[in-house]
Amino acid sequence: MMLNFKSFIGEEIKEVLEPLAELRIQVFRDYPYLYDGSIDYEREYLKTYINASQSFLFAVFDADQMVGATTCIPLKDETAEVREPFLKAGTDLQTICYFGESILLNEYRGQGLGNRFFEEREAHARNLGAQFSVFCAIKRPETHPLRPADYQDLKPFWKKRGYSKSETLQSLFSWKDIDEPEESPKLMEYWTKRL
Repeated sequence: MMLNFKSFIGEEIKEVLEPLAELRIQVFRDYPYLYDGSIDYEREYLKTYINASQSFLFAVFDADQMVGATTCIPLKDETAEVREPFLKAGTDLQTICYFGESILLNEYRGQGLGNRFFEEREAHARNLGAQFSVFCAIKRPETHPLRPADYQDLKPFWKKRGYSKSETLQSLFSWKDIDEPEESPKLMEYWTKRL
């Protein structure tokens, strides 16, 4: 398997907006996100990254197909719902780089790409002068009916990468789950690391 890697900064992300949107919809449909997405929603969401001059996308291609991607952006350029808990806590947004998605098709997992995703984003964050990197993850109950029996929790991986879960930073994001008739709020927990 010969994989190719390419980085995109700010407006360059527009070049791969459609395949990135499609990959997000496909990967986030699985547990734990269960996201019932649409291309229109994705186009709107990704504008935040396209419009931020220091945003970063690291993409993985197998031939011409995007099979994995990860993003980050200065927290000051993120949406209000992401910035809100940090502003409430009195945090200086200029010191933080927010890590967006890390998405990878199932058949490409277990080859070290998850580590590569963190390395690429952390390098970009350091180049921007960020002191901290943060990301958020959905909190689902252990007994969720759509949780697969073989689900692998990523918390041990994140801890190994030096991230710790904040006890105070949380957000509510809304989207439609695959088994829901309409959008509902989802609790998101933040993980942080000093760079």
